[in-house]
Amino acid sequence: MKEVHEGVCRMHIGGRALASKIARAGYYWPTLKSNCVGFVKKFAEGHKAPPEMLHAITSQWPFCKWGVDILGPFPLAPGQIKFLIVVVDYFTKWIEAKSVVVISTERVKKFLWKKVLSIRPSGHNSIRQRNSICIQDYSRVLQGARDQTSLHVGRTSSNKRSGGGGQQGHSEGLRKRLEEAKGRWVEELPQVLWSYHTTPHSATNETPFRLTFGTEAVITVEIREPSLRTELFEPSANEGELRVNLDMIQEVREAAHIREFVIKSRMAKLYNQKVIPRSFKPQDLVLRKMVHKAENNKLTPKWEGPFRVRKEVGRGAYRLETLKGKEIPRTWNAASLRMYYS
Repeated sequence: MKEVHEGVCRMHIGGRALASKIARAGYYWPTLKSNCVGFVKKFAEGHKAPPEMLHAITSQWPFCKWGVDILGPFPLAPGQIKFLIVVVDYFTKWIEAKSVVVISTERVKKFLWKKVLSIRPSGHNSIRQRNSICIQDYSRVLQGARDQTSLHVGRTSSNKRSGGGGQQGHSEGLRKRLEEAKGRWVEELPQVLWSYHTTPHSATNETPFRLTFGTEAVITVEIREPSLRTELFEPSANEGELRVNLDMIQEVREAAHIREFVIKSRMAKLYNQKVIPRSFKPQDLVLRKMVHKAENNKLTPKWEGPFRVRKEVGRGAYRLETLKGKEIPRTWNAASLRMYYS
């Protein structure tokens, strides 16, 4: 099986095809098919197995810890807008986003001040950045905000899978929804955000709107097809009921936090069972998975390099440099690297 599948005349085929090829060559045993299916499955899982344990990112209270991402470029919208700055609260899963023409220090700094620092509930905020595009001064932007406030800046290595409350999932979901709108993506953005805010999150089983404001939002369908609460709505008693909901929201948030912790623990247990440890040492030569492809076709290379490992940051993250000694921006996760053999 090993010789046919990955030997000199190797051909990475499915389990059924592998069994058929071996049988045609004149070899047979009673469990041939099941053995071939199991072998191919094990081979595929081995190549896609994560190299590092799952490190869950949790937040102790609302708006304490945010994830930051920069998406784009999108198709040009009116006003030459083509980038999107996104922040996601790890506790409530609340999303804030701002469309911009270009990514500049002042624009990102102004956005963070308005959407993150102005609504913080305590004297400590933490931001974890995940770049979808390579920006040289992105770290400087957050560093400047940290110097002026109690903001703590961390970084998530590129293409890293983490149990961080779905920041990467939200970013990819936003990207797909907005790309479908083509040049109207800026007009579509408010509807997409409202959809996220009023949809229960799988980890907390609560909507971001309720975890943030204490009350479920009235969605469009309740206006077109009146629900029980819209029919029994009393304007005079509404303010008092909202205050009661705010007084009781802490219990709802604690239950959501416990539920999220349990789900992340289960997810980490399943994820860690598939881990095949893979690490690199300083001075090792590695290939890096292609992030930005000018063209996307069958001949487009999936890996680029080689690069030299400059430093091991920890938790499967590495800093790279070119063969001439120039440091590569940001950290790279082991899942995006493979050993280079000259």
